[in-house]
Amino acid sequence: MARSIVMAVFTVVLLACTPILSKAVMKAYPLHSAAGNDDVAAIEQLLSGGTETDARDSSGATALLVATRANKVRAAQTLIAAGADVNAKDNISDSAYLYAGARGHLDILKLTLTHGADLKSTNRYGGTALIPAAERGHVQTVRTLIEAGVDVDHVNNLGWTSIAGGHYSWLRR
Repeated sequence: MARSIVMAVFTVVLLACTPILSKAVMKAYPLHSAAGNDDVAAIEQLLSGGTETDARDSSGATALLVATRANKVRAAQTLIAAGADVNAKDNISDSAYLYAGARGHLDILKLTLTHGADLKSTNRYGGTALIPAAERGHVQTVRTLIEAGVDVDHVNNLGWTSIAGGHYSWLRR
């Protein structure tokens, strides 16, 4: 009972503070905020004013990774055109390339592939972008990654492969 009350109070306090924390983060990392909001004009203004393209937030994420997480294609295009590193990893080893592949953000994935994505790059589990894309059933993403040359036989640290045991009939549709 006491634990439930403590959790309820914690949740209320957290929810009450979220807008404050979000505003603080937006103020501290304006390029990241603009990327997450798909605000191309603000991105261009910040970059022309000298903001570093691959500046990191407290989680190690670049603005490109923030745009990728939110699937903000225009922001990602703008950042990549300005030279953002598609392979830059955050504190948990996600990059725009790996995240776009894992989440099926096909437009951003294609941008990363045409701008130097490291096909051998791995996530925190030692897996390529193909493994989570296949596991989540992102058919077009899987096709795109295979056509780009990602190793279909790669095994991650958990012993998973992208097409484990030949269970890929959904890919042939």
